[in-house]
Amino acid sequence: MLVSTAPDLSLETTSPPPRAAATLDVFLAEIGPRAFRFAEAGLRHRDDALDAVQDAMMKMLAYRERPAAEWTPLFWSILRRRIVDLQRRAGFRLRWLLPTGDRGEESVVDWTPDHAAGPSQSHDQRETYARLVQALRGLPARQREAFTLRVLEELDVADTARAMGCSEGSVKTHLSRAREALQKQLEEFR
Repeated sequence: MLVSTAPDLSLETTSPPPRAAATLDVFLAEIGPRAFRFAEAGLRHRDDALDAVQDAMMKMLAYRERPAAEWTPLFWSILRRRIVDLQRRAGFRLRWLLPTGDRGEESVVDWTPDHAAGPSQSHDQRETYARLVQALRGLPARQREAFTLRVLEELDVADTARAMGCSEGSVKTHLSRAREALQKQLEEFR
C-alpha cells in the first residue's frame, strides 16, 4: 500500500494578501501626521488640512502598483496640488456669509507630548513647536513647501522639485530664502 506524503493543497483556498496594498497602507499611515502638519501650515485650518490629506491619500490608491520609491514625491505632489486648489477656492469664498466664529485664522495645533518629559520640558516643547509653526506660516507658500519637503521630510532636491513641479534650481533658491527668513524670525528664540 502506497501512502502519499505530499500535503493536500486542494483544500487551501486563501491567497496571501496583495503585498503592494499592505505596503501602501503602511506608507500612508507613516506619512499621515507629517502630511497633516504640512497641510495645516498651508491652509491654516484644521478641517481643510484633514480634507486635503484624506483626498491625497485616496488619490494615492490609484498608484498602488507603482514602485514604492516613487510614492513619496508622488504623494507630496498630489497633496501640494490639493492644498493649492483649496487655497484658490478659499480666496473666492464669500467669507461674509460665514458666521464669524466658524473660521478663525489661527487654529489649534495638535501636539503629542513627550510623556518622559516633565511639565517644564513639555511646555518648552509646545512653545518651540508653536513658534516654528508660526514662523513657517509667515513664509511665502513656495518657500514653506521647499523647507518642509527638504528639511522636515528629508526629500532630496530631485524629489522635492518633482513634488513642487519646478526645477531643482528653484528648490534650492526657495530653500535658501526660507532658511534665511526663518533664521531671522527665530533668532531671538534661540
